[in-house]
Amino acid sequence: MPEYPFPVRLAVQVMPQHGTFDAMHHAAIEAEERGADVVFTWDHFFPLQGEPDGLHYECWTTLAAFAEATQRVEIGPLVACNSYRNPNLLADMARTVDHISGGRVIFGIGSGWFQKDYDEYGYEFGTASGRLRALARDLPIMRERLAVLNPPPLRKMPIMVGGGGEKVTLRITAEHADIWHGFGDAGVMRHKNSVLDGWCRKLGRDPAEIERSTGIPLVVRDDATYAEALLAEGITLFSFSINGPDYDLSFLDRFVPWRDDKNR
Repeated sequence: MPEYPFPVRLAVQVMPQHGTFDAMHHAAIEAEERGADVVFTWDHFFPLQGEPDGLHYECWTTLAAFAEATQRVEIGPLVACNSYRNPNLLADMARTVDHISGGRVIFGIGSGWFQKDYDEYGYEFGTASGRLRALARDLPIMRERLAVLNPPPLRKMPIMVGGGGEKVTLRITAEHADIWHGFGDAGVMRHKNSVLDGWCRKLGRDPAEIERSTGIPLVVRDDATYAEALLAEGITLFSFSINGPDYDLSFLDRFVPWRDDKNR
């Protein structure tokens, strides 16, 4: 197993689609009560599954409400889209929600990909390479703004980069991230981890400084076998997405004891 010295953690991504805000709000509270470590949402303007114009809510205002409603869990976007906000403003928003939460924000960021968001809200979609170049340009601006805001964040706010592109995204991750969120099964994540570790070595960074994260698909939540294989590859932050209208959190009854056993 790769030596990434982090405890096993469980995250719930409360997807802001197809449910009422009251249901989402209750889901964040329930996730904390059931023992989750992190509550995420996503940064889109329309549903990604189901009815394309169904119920949906905005990311950062949702996170501000989650910050008020919870006491312990870390919160953040999985992940914020760099294209949707000025980088200085985005840093300020994250800092403000960090204060609302008492210092619990994970600053998740990615380059963006969902074209309907761009088209409907008037952002230039451009190209994938252009959006990645913008992310590489804007992350230092965000870090600089976080360093001069008054008051500053309540802790060194962890930066989480989402994505798996080996030539650019993982290089950006190696340069800036405290957490990397990738996508894939154990075999895919083994390869991506190796690439990320290689970028870290090229940039003079210890790979063990970056926590590794991925999602657990709904179809494999009946037992922990899938997660066990990922853990063997150094993945320690496991995210479970839940969808409206019901926001079912019953899987935590299986995974919280598993996490606790691994952390003994």
